[in-house]
Amino acid sequence: MARGTGKNNIEIGKAKQRELTAVSRSIRRHRERLGMEQKELARRLGVPASAVSNWETGFSKPTLGVLVPICGALGISLYELFGLGDPMMKFSPREQSLVSKYHGLSEGHKCAVDNLVDSLEAAEAADDPPELTRLIYFSRQLAAGIGDPGDFDDEGEPIYLYSSELTDNADYVFTVNGDSMEPVYHNDDMVLVRRFPDCGEIQAGEVGAFIIGNEAYIKEYREDGLHSFNSAYKTMHFTDEDKVCFIGKVVGVLDENDIAAERDIKKAAAKNI
Repeated sequence: MARGTGKNNIEIGKAKQRELTAVSRSIRRHRERLGMEQKELARRLGVPASAVSNWETGFSKPTLGVLVPICGALGISLYELFGLGDPMMKFSPREQSLVSKYHGLSEGHKCAVDNLVDSLEAAEAADDPPELTRLIYFSRQLAAGIGDPGDFDDEGEPIYLYSSELTDNADYVFTVNGDSMEPVYHNDDMVLVRRFPDCGEIQAGEVGAFIIGNEAYIKEYREDGLHSFNSAYKTMHFTDEDKVCFIGKVVGVLDENDIAAERDIKKAAAKNI
């Protein structure tokens, strides 16, 4: 047991040495990045200049009570001090640059920036939210046993779009699966559908959304069946005994810019409270 305990102590000692090295390097690297002398950092922390020198050379380690002040003086987080990635700080390079510049400002200039940001946030919150349209979005497969288009609204999920003549004329959004409707409709295209009976009876040559069994299809309707635009696919023929449910007419393809941003959804929700 004595040998085992000794081995554990060696491993713990190695871990502590690695931790001390990471902290030492971080203090020196970030101090030099700011163009700060050791004695200036020591002054800000209220410690002797020799203490900073000892930290950076690895002769000693900062106490727990001084770790947070060190981070504040260097403008870094505890994660950065210990050489770890901060899972909560996923900033773009531009955002990281702005944060770094902010830390280098005087307290008065930081206050001015804080006031400006508060003003901008208030102005943005006061902006009238854009008009949004709430539709029902369906993934590629619907639940089994649905036979009436009016019964499956609860099988989808809400999707909020910026209001336009096109989006206001739709009720549902479906995702195209496969290449059978190319070159007009591509795989993963999101199509807008006006539900039946509001859209009226589908006519030959019109494209509609249909449920056949447990699958949703986007197809061109003709008297002899459902056709694909891609000639590699055969026409889908049906008898009177087959259960084919007409959901509605396809009225357009959704552009990704038509999907409302989260901030606009929140604004609209706040306005309606």
